[in-house]
Amino acid sequence: MPLALIFRAQIAIVFVAFASLGAQAQSVRPELVAGDLQHPWALAFLPEGRFLVTERPGRLRVVEADGRLGPALPGLPAIAAGGQGGLLDVITDAGFASNRRIYFCFSEPAASGPGNSTALARATLSADNSRLEAVQVIFSQKPKVASSAHFGCRIVEVLKDGKPDGSLFLTLGDRYSRMLDAQKLDNHLGKVIRINKDGSVPKDNPFVGRAGALPEIWSYGHRNMQGATLAPDGTFWTHEHGPQGGDEINLPQPGRNYGWPVITYGENYGGGKIGDGLTAQPGMEQPLHYWVPSIAPSGMVFLSSDRYGKAWQGNLFIGSLKFAYLDRLELEQPFKGKVVREHKLLEGGERIRDVRQGPDGLLYVLTDSPRGRLLRLLPN
Repeated sequence: MPLALIFRAQIAIVFVAFASLGAQAQSVRPELVAGDLQHPWALAFLPEGRFLVTERPGRLRVVEADGRLGPALPGLPAIAAGGQGGLLDVITDAGFASNRRIYFCFSEPAASGPGNSTALARATLSADNSRLEAVQVIFSQKPKVASSAHFGCRIVEVLKDGKPDGSLFLTLGDRYSRMLDAQKLDNHLGKVIRINKDGSVPKDNPFVGRAGALPEIWSYGHRNMQGATLAPDGTFWTHEHGPQGGDEINLPQPGRNYGWPVITYGENYGGGKIGDGLTAQPGMEQPLHYWVPSIAPSGMVFLSSDRYGKAWQGNLFIGSLKFAYLDRLELEQPFKGKVVREHKLLEGGERIRDVRQGPDGLLYVLTDSPRGRLLRLLPN
C-alpha cells in the first residue's frame, strides 16, 4: 500500500477512535433500582438510600435502597385519578432531616359534581416510613373543571441567596378546555403560583393588592408545565407542553405573561393555527427554547455533580414522553444561557416521566408505563 494511503488509513482509524470516545462520553448505562411501578410520576430521595415515589393512580410508596417496594402509604387525601390526573409530584422539605415534612400535588375532586383541580398538600412522613401524618391541603386551584387533562403539578422550593425563603412554586395547567383562562388573572389556570409553606401568600408576590387578580399568581400565560427546577443561583426554570409543536422552556419572572394561547410555536392537533397564528406579541415573553415537533417534556433537573465528567456539569436534563429519551441540553454557560446543543440519551427506550439528581450525584429517572421502572444512570 502506498505510504500516503497508509497515512490516511491511520488518520481514519484515529478519527473513528475519537468519535467512539465521544459517543461514550455522551452516553450512560441504566441500572434497574426498582420495577413494577404503575405509572410512576415523581421521585424524591430519603435518608439511607431510600426513595419516595408517586404512582399516578393514587399511591405513594417508599422504595428501599435494594429496590424493594413498600406498601402504599396510608393518609393520602381523596384523589381524582384518571386520564392525566392522579397523584403527581412530590418533594421533601429542605429541613426534612429534622421535620420529616414532604409536599405533594394531586388532582383534587370537587366536593360535589364532576369537577377537579390541582391541589398542593403537606404532610409528615412517620419516623418508620409507614404512613403520612398531619396531612393538610394548603392550596387548591380555582376553579374546579370537569377535565382529566393538563394538571401541570411540579413543586419547587424557592431559594433566596442560597437558602430556602419559606415559599414554594407550583406549576398549574390550563386544563385544556379552558386555555383562554391562562390570560386572565381571576383564576389559577395556566399559572405558576407561589405560596408560603403554610398556604399563606407571600407579601412580595407580584399581584398582591391588585384588584381582580389572585394574589398567589407568580406568572401567567402557560399551558401545561410538567417540569420545573432551580439553578444553583436560585433562578427558576420551567418547561411546558405545547399543542402540536411548541413545547417551551421558560424562566418565569414575577408578573410576566408567557403568551399562551395568544402566541405559540405550535398548532392545533391535526393542523391549523391557534388563534391568529402569532408567535410574538408586545408584552408577552418569548421562550428561552422551544421544540418543533413536540417532544412532550416531563421532569427537569440541572446536573451539579461531576460524576459524568466536567462537560456535563451545569447541563439541563429533561425527559421526553413522546420520543422516549432523556434530553441532555448544553447551555451557553453552566446553569445559564440559551440551549446550544442537545444530546439524546437512552434513545429507543421508555417514556421518561421524571429525572432527578440523587445525593450521590448520579441521575435517576422514572419511566412511565403500567410497569414503570426507577433507573440509576451510571457513567459509561
